[in-house]
Amino acid sequence: MSEANAYAALTKAFSGLGVDENLFISTLGRWNRHQRQIYRVSTSGFFKEDERQFQRWDDRHILQLRQEFLRLKDAVVLYTMHPWERDARLFKEALLLKVPQRDVLIETACTRSSEDLLGARKAYHSLFEHSIEEDIAHHVKTHERKLLVALVNSYRYEGPRVNEDLAKTEAKVFVNALKDAKKNLIEDEEIVRILSTRSKLHLKAIYSHYKELTGNFLDEDLDGDLILKQVVQCLCSPQTYFSKILISSLRLDVDETAKDSVTRVIVTRADDDDMKLIKEEFHSKYGTTLAAKIEEVANGSYKDFLLTIIAKSD
Repeated sequence: MSEANAYAALTKAFSGLGVDENLFISTLGRWNRHQRQIYRVSTSGFFKEDERQFQRWDDRHILQLRQEFLRLKDAVVLYTMHPWERDARLFKEALLLKVPQRDVLIETACTRSSEDLLGARKAYHSLFEHSIEEDIAHHVKTHERKLLVALVNSYRYEGPRVNEDLAKTEAKVFVNALKDAKKNLIEDEEIVRILSTRSKLHLKAIYSHYKELTGNFLDEDLDGDLILKQVVQCLCSPQTYFSKILISSLRLDVDETAKDSVTRVIVTRADDDDMKLIKEEFHSKYGTTLAAKIEEVANGSYKDFLLTIIAKSD
């Protein structure tokens, strides 16, 4: 490898998701002091000229690199956990942030089976000696609190029966609510009741009837309320929701929260039928495979681990 190519490869290894351990060993480990000096001078994105005339790491990139070295460890630990414990810990981490991560609460509550959601609630009791419901009620102070508590408390029917007449009637509830500009949908008792109690097949029937009644997709008409849009997508079309998260997160210019979502989505969906559907949706919508996108952005053992996980659904 030429020196110019080595510099470019090393810069990518410092920039992506995870780190390329082998490249650090084979290239960086062999460079002498002069070669390392040239790299620091030529890589102003990572190093800056100090007033005392030496090139020093940008503190922000030191922190980023430490996080990237930990990314594989975090993915392995999360992957090895019992699914109930994993979801319980994701709930807790989402709630402890200064601004709770509502998307993590929503996707976990809305995409798990009734038994797995109940299991996560049990695990939460064991791990934290609180209920998820009381912690959401404590940490979420805004108007979506009632909906979030109802979603995590749900135990949905999972059989095949759907009452189409009732689904059409409840589709009209959404039609009328969306027409009322004064109504705060997320606090509407009927909307909360439908979204938190109806089976997923019933909700998909509502979604279809809404399209027949209005000519629009329900989630698209909810663009003005991101939380309700996420709830509807997670309940009716989780592969669409997760594909959007992955395409927006598998980039070099995203923040730490977005990078963490790559691990979360791939690891938590690895053993579900979801992963196959996510990969199909991703390929159909974005014109590239999920594996190719991971190859483009991720590095080293972390990249290999993600590729191995998603290959299980082939």
